[in-house]
Amino acid sequence: MGQPQINALLRKIEADCRNTSRYTGIEVFQAKVMQAIASVPREEFVPDHLKPYAYDNNPLPIGEGQTISQPYIVALMTDLLCPNKDQIILEAGTGSGYQAAVLSLLVKKVYSLEIVPSLAQKAKQLLWDLGYHNVEIRQGDASLGWQHHAPFDGIIVTAAAEQIPPALIEQLRPGGRLVIPVGYPHMTQELLLVEKDAAGGITQRNILPVAFVPFTGASNCAGNQE
Repeated sequence: MGQPQINALLRKIEADCRNTSRYTGIEVFQAKVMQAIASVPREEFVPDHLKPYAYDNNPLPIGEGQTISQPYIVALMTDLLCPNKDQIILEAGTGSGYQAAVLSLLVKKVYSLEIVPSLAQKAKQLLWDLGYHNVEIRQGDASLGWQHHAPFDGIIVTAAAEQIPPALIEQLRPGGRLVIPVGYPHMTQELLLVEKDAAGGITQRNILPVAFVPFTGASNCAGNQE
């Protein structure tokens, strides 16, 4: 895809950001987040027959009943994490690998879990081939987190859980942020920002009504909107 399509997508994301600022409190996404969105070739993460639509500001199916998220939502969730180059991030739900690719340009390391074996393998190979070598993917139940690499500076969940998996709260570093959609399929869902303070206390804020596919895992959850 060419630069005009990428620029058009960035303008749509910027417009959505302004239009939803009354909910999110964010009028402009961080420049580095927008640069990461611009740098990741989204067409590589969608099926061949959908490549002409890769730079539409919409979710697209990727097989196995899953989707690649709307670019605006990827930008919003990334921005809410407040990523920096020293951070270790956990992604719960690899999906196509697109969100992990965006994060990989902004943080030190991304650990990503995907419950669907075929998606995990495909994303792992694709990210490696594209040069995103600071992403490590494992097939497994993302609701249980990845204890071996915890605690994490930030955690991003790419599917709607009925409740916040306790393991993810436990594996969040004090001072860290968890971004997660919570709610039931075909019902109102809310994107939440969960923060853990230095003493381990938890606060959460509703950010925006959203519509994600359901999360699959031991804690009720799974699937994935990414």
